[in-house]
Amino acid sequence: MNQTIAIQGIAGSFHHIVSQQYFKSQVHILECLTFNEAVQRLISGKTEAVVMALENSIAGSIIPNYALIDTHHLHIVGEHYLNVQHHLMALPNQTIADVKAVHSHPMALLQCKEFFKNFPHIKLIEDKDTAEVAQRIQRKKLKGVAAIASKLAAELFALNILSESIQTIKHNETRFVIVKRAHQEIPESEINKASLKFELEHKKGSLAAMLNVMSDCKLNLTKIQSLPIIETPWKYAFFVDVTFDAFEDYKKAIAIMAIMTEDFKILGEYKKAHL
Repeated sequence: MNQTIAIQGIAGSFHHIVSQQYFKSQVHILECLTFNEAVQRLISGKTEAVVMALENSIAGSIIPNYALIDTHHLHIVGEHYLNVQHHLMALPNQTIADVKAVHSHPMALLQCKEFFKNFPHIKLIEDKDTAEVAQRIQRKKLKGVAAIASKLAAELFALNILSESIQTIKHNETRFVIVKRAHQEIPESEINKASLKFELEHKKGSLAAMLNVMSDCKLNLTKIQSLPIIETPWKYAFFVDVTFDAFEDYKKAIAIMAIMTEDFKILGEYKKAHL
């Protein structure tokens, strides 16, 4: 039986591509307009997992997604890096000269803005999803409108690629995580990465002390992200990713960190993905 995986976006989106590459088998995708909707589908049991973008090498962290995972007590069970290539596409027989407007997700428009400086006649319009725009162009046979989306979207919706890889920075990586309701048991010997969350008192040296614990226990800090705690002004939650060679070093570190911090939580223990 195929797994059902919730994604933000529709078929042809980058989340769809990640679901194909990560699970390496036939999966049934559950299309959701927002990350919040995808998480609600997971909580209600309508899907086994959610594919969720967490950070981009150009645009940085997608902070609300950290909060979604934390608030709903979900678990990161894996990660996947995707080299995101943005392509400009329109109906067959259209040229760039024919294009009057490009609709796309704000992140895609931001990552491609330099390309459009050469085409001042094109109006850039923010939309909810890259692949959904491609689908709309095909369904409504929209002339003079182009989308920024994946090659998969161009194939699925029979669009012609007018220009390939139009993003400003050609190497454009996005890190996605696989999220489930419960921790996925894998052997300790295979676990070499963890996502953690904790809160610290607003006092001198509190964060430095935590970083020293990680260093002393041979953990490599690969990501640190702070998020304000709305109920308590000027207090922050920290989301960190760490990698390690020995699970025993990691166990020692989290035992100390749990004592030194408030609201310490393990968001996920999993095998790190290859960049």
